[in-house]
Amino acid sequence: MNEALALSTTVERVYDAALTPALWPEALARIASYVEGYSAAIFTKTPALIDSTIHHHDGRIEATFRHSYFTQYIKLDPANTLQYFAELEKPVSVSSLVPPDEMMESRFFQEWAAPQGLVDFVTVALEKSRASSAMLGVFRHASQGVADETVLRRMGLIAPHVRRAVFIGRAVEQKSEEAAALADTLDAIGSALILVDREGRILHANAAAYLVMEEQDLCRALSGKLSFRERTANDALRCLLTTPASSNAPRDLRLTLTHDDGESYLAHVLPLSFRANRNGTHGAAAVICLQRAALELDAAPRVIAQSFGLTPTELRVLLAIVEIGGVPETAESLGIGEGTVKTHLRRIFAKTGAGRQADLVRLVATHTSPLGGRNGHQEPQRLVAAQ
Repeated sequence: MNEALALSTTVERVYDAALTPALWPEALARIASYVEGYSAAIFTKTPALIDSTIHHHDGRIEATFRHSYFTQYIKLDPANTLQYFAELEKPVSVSSLVPPDEMMESRFFQEWAAPQGLVDFVTVALEKSRASSAMLGVFRHASQGVADETVLRRMGLIAPHVRRAVFIGRAVEQKSEEAAALADTLDAIGSALILVDREGRILHANAAAYLVMEEQDLCRALSGKLSFRERTANDALRCLLTTPASSNAPRDLRLTLTHDDGESYLAHVLPLSFRANRNGTHGAAAVICLQRAALELDAAPRVIAQSFGLTPTELRVLLAIVEIGGVPETAESLGIGEGTVKTHLRRIFAKTGAGRQADLVRLVATHTSPLGGRNGHQEPQRLVAAQ
C-alpha cells in the first residue's frame, strides 16, 4: 500500500472512532502501522503527574505494564517534562530529547521499557492547558530502531486529524450525555410522553409511553408511527400536524380516549416549533402526553369559568356535580334547593354545550393538563374521540 492510500485509510478509521469510541483500538493500530511503530495510545499527562491516565490504546502493551507505568514508572520517565512542554501537533521522540546513554542507564528503561523490547517513544501534543496535556504516542520496538524523519513526518500528518477526532468525540459524548439525562428525566415522569414529527413518526417515547403502546388498548407504534386505536383521534392528530402554524386553527389539542376497561384517558397534544435539518428532514412537531382523566379540580375552575362565562355560583354547582355526582347530593352539599341546582345546571348546559352530567365530568377532566398551555392555560377544544 502506498503512503497516500495508507494515510487516507488511517484518517478514515480515526474519524470513525470519533463517532464510535469502541473503534479507537483499531484506529490506533492503524496509526502505529502507518507511522511504522509498534503500538499507539492516546493519554493525558499532568505537570505533577497526578491524575495522568490513558484514554485509548491498541492493546499491544500488556495491561500489567500499562498499569505499572501510570502508578509507578511515570515518575521515573526521563522524557516527562520535555513531552509536556512540546508544541501542539509537533512530534517529538524520546531518542531526540534524552541522550541514549542516559536513557539506557535509567531505572525506567531497565525495569519498564527494556523488558518489552521498547527503544523509543514518539509523542505529539493534541491539547494543552495549565492543568494537563493530551497526547498521541507511538512506541518503537527494538526490531524497528529509534524514530527517524519518516516517523516524525508521518506523525505530523496524522496528528491534526487525531486532534480533530478527539474534539468531535468529546462533543458527541457531551450531546449523548445530555440526551441520556433528558431520557432519564422523561422516564421518571409517570405520564406517557411521546414526541412525533410532522408525519406522526415517533422520535422519542418515555418508559410509560412504551408500556401504553405495548398494551395497544389506546395506541401503538405502527411502522414507526403513532397510531391511536380510535380513528377520530388519528384524524385529529393528523390534522393538527399538517396545519400550518400561521393558520388561525386552534393549535392545542385534547382527546378523550377509552380504555378496554372503560376508564377514560386524556391525550394532550402540544405543537412544537420546528425547523428543517440539514438533510431536509424535520424534528419534533408535537409532544403528546397521555394519562388517566384525573380530576384535578384545584387547577381547572378559573380556566373553565373564563372559557364558558360561568358565574361563581354556576361554577360551584358544576364542580359539585362533578365531584359528588347527583342533584340531591349537590343541593345538600351546597345548602340550596334541588330546583335551584337544576336551574343552574340548565344554564351550565347552555353555556358549555353539554347535554348531560357525564359531559360535564369530561369537560372538567379535559381542562386538566400536566403540560399546561400558553399563558398558563389553553383554549378549550370540544373534540372528543368517538366512544
